[in-house]
Amino acid sequence: MPDPQKTTKNNKRRLIILYFLGFLLAVSTALPAYIQSNFLGQFMSIKTISLFFAAGNLITVIAILAFPSWIKKVTNYFLTQIILILYAASLLGLVLATNASTAFISFMIFSVAVNLIWINMDILVESFSVNASTGRTRTRYFTFINAGWIISPLLTTYLIGKGEYVLSFLIAAFLVVPFFLIFTYQSKNLKDKIKYQKEPLTLTIKKMWLNSNMRGIFFVALLLQLFFSSAVVYIPFYLFRNLGMGWDILGPMFSIMLIPFVLVEIPAGIIADKYLGEKEMLYVGFVILTISLFLFYYIQTPNILAWGIILFLSRVGAALVEAMRETYFFKIVDAEEVGYINVFRLAGPLAYLLGPGLAILTLTFFPLNYLFLFLSIIMLSSLGFIASIKDTK
Repeated sequence: MPDPQKTTKNNKRRLIILYFLGFLLAVSTALPAYIQSNFLGQFMSIKTISLFFAAGNLITVIAILAFPSWIKKVTNYFLTQIILILYAASLLGLVLATNASTAFISFMIFSVAVNLIWINMDILVESFSVNASTGRTRTRYFTFINAGWIISPLLTTYLIGKGEYVLSFLIAAFLVVPFFLIFTYQSKNLKDKIKYQKEPLTLTIKKMWLNSNMRGIFFVALLLQLFFSSAVVYIPFYLFRNLGMGWDILGPMFSIMLIPFVLVEIPAGIIADKYLGEKEMLYVGFVILTISLFLFYYIQTPNILAWGIILFLSRVGAALVEAMRETYFFKIVDAEEVGYINVFRLAGPLAYLLGPGLAILTLTFFPLNYLFLFLSIIMLSSLGFIASIKDTK
């Protein structure tokens, strides 16, 4: 019979490894994040870019729907290695892209791989977590990830100065190497140790829909990802192309705005575990997001201080929602329920599918800043979804 204390100690060691791997992967995925719209803008208009994102995320949705069966056949450990190789290849493809066609193929692979690899990581982290400390475990994990996101805009600013956008993709691909080596070296600790539940996808979706808690937290996740789709794709484009802010300003500004993700999430996770449930902080987070998006629409001048404050506040709201989204969902779902995890992570590509669709519709009739106004109104629906879930406290 396994020694509980030894098991706990080993799981903590595995989680520390995964926290560090999450940091490496975050730097790699964050480097292209804020520049991808402006990179693609070299070859096409903002409407065409929106179509690119919509197409990429439609393919990603299809891939995620098939992902549970792949994991069960290949195991999560080996599938992680395969996805990592595809992810690195897609980045090198973007480095070599010289026109819209070559950029399209690499971007499609990138879009799929970057979403799937984080699902692999979700399953690994959940494999070594216990429900009593889910809030602390998930927020520590996301704090490491967000630390990677904080340094990436500064690094991107430096790299753009040295070699346009290409160097950012190249360094992102290079960071896959240490991740892959550590991951492979730690195979004994990280290989699958759980038996995944086998359940038809349609049944998984039906059960999630009929469960008010799962349905509510899914739509909370979808709305947060819809905010991220505007923050990552359209805010950099708007500030750079419409308001004329250079990357010497945007890089430091984006790094500062991400600080709340490091400062807020761990305390929020501890509070959720020990004192409150998640609903109160979800309400606060979405109110801040709604106001911030309205201000994105309202302020149409390149005032660095004003934009810096609003961007920072928006991430305070996003950090609260992200921490509570992760804490709540992984308290009610375990690692072996891989189907639920995959469907839950559909929120990301679905939002990046809906976001560009909304952008295309908006740009047909209005200037780009109106997109933020419409998103602000959509965020109000979060209040109903939060009300529908039952607090874990």
